[in-house]
Amino acid sequence: MDNLTIALACVGGVVLAGVVAHGAWQARKAGPLRPSPPVAPPAEPREPVLDGGPQGAAGGDTPTGGGLADRAEPMLFPRRPSARIDALIDAIASITVEAPVSGDMALSHLPPTRRAGTKPFLIEGLNTENGEWEMPLPGRRYSEFQAGVQLANRTGGLNEIEYSEFVQKVQGFAELLGALVDFPDMLDVVGRARELDAFASQHDAQLAVHLHARLTAWSVGYIQQHAARHGFVAGNVPGRMVLPGAEDGAPPVLVLSYDAQAALADDPNQSAVRDVMLSFDVPQTEASSEPFAAWQASAQALSLGMDAAVVDDNGHPLSVPGFASIGGELRRLYEALAARDLAAGSPAARRLFS
Repeated sequence: MDNLTIALACVGGVVLAGVVAHGAWQARKAGPLRPSPPVAPPAEPREPVLDGGPQGAAGGDTPTGGGLADRAEPMLFPRRPSARIDALIDAIASITVEAPVSGDMALSHLPPTRRAGTKPFLIEGLNTENGEWEMPLPGRRYSEFQAGVQLANRTGGLNEIEYSEFVQKVQGFAELLGALVDFPDMLDVVGRARELDAFASQHDAQLAVHLHARLTAWSVGYIQQHAARHGFVAGNVPGRMVLPGAEDGAPPVLVLSYDAQAALADDPNQSAVRDVMLSFDVPQTEASSEPFAAWQASAQALSLGMDAAVVDDNGHPLSVPGFASIGGELRRLYEALAARDLAAGSPAARRLFS
């Protein structure tokens, strides 16, 4: 093979290698994007040594103790107010423990019932991890506890006997934990309960109208059919339909009730019903839900569809001016509740007016 042939062969090899490399580059460019290769993170700066250890063989610091890591304290969270116990409507007892208590232990010593007479009470723990008050849960730890008994509800104000029962149950819980309890003075608590009950009695309201059949009585199915057209659904008890609130678990905006015996009859459609009641519980429902407007509109719509007269509890017809007068009184009631920090539909108002 002469020199020219060898030279041409070398040139051809170089060109072929270039073509292959170019093809590979084009194929990679046309394929899917690939992740960039990982980049090694920069070396983290070393913590300074407060107490100065001896120099290592390579000239680096070798801490022997007393550094920042050795003195780290557990993170402390700000204490947050409870969402369930409210000083506005509860008498609160503080329960102090010497060391954090497990949720499992607290649960095993809770009183078997959470009522003192007719008043509900709660026991909560302060979670050591997030600083929140909560009902004791397994696997958690609590640095202190508190118990709150409701001062009043629709059965009346907390009395001396009920408060003594609360004290007895909470004291038993605390003794089992080896804790100390600080109870508010009984006379002060009962006095607050009476004052709160007096306010609640003067500002409680449940508005209701009756739809009375003008001529022909209704069957249960007829009532349910017309109510369903206006958004009502079956309630939890016979003879009751509700217009649900916007939030899950919230009280209903309106309640439509009729004879429960007719609803339980073997053939409900054979039972004759001549009267249904449409109502709403003022303190339980937020004003922003406009329950009064819904109440008035539903009464008028149902009365037209069912050929019914709209009357009050005494059987007197209720006209548009009558509704307007009720609306004015309702606005003043809303203002009075809000001024006491018991706005209609708030958690405290729902508990107090229950």
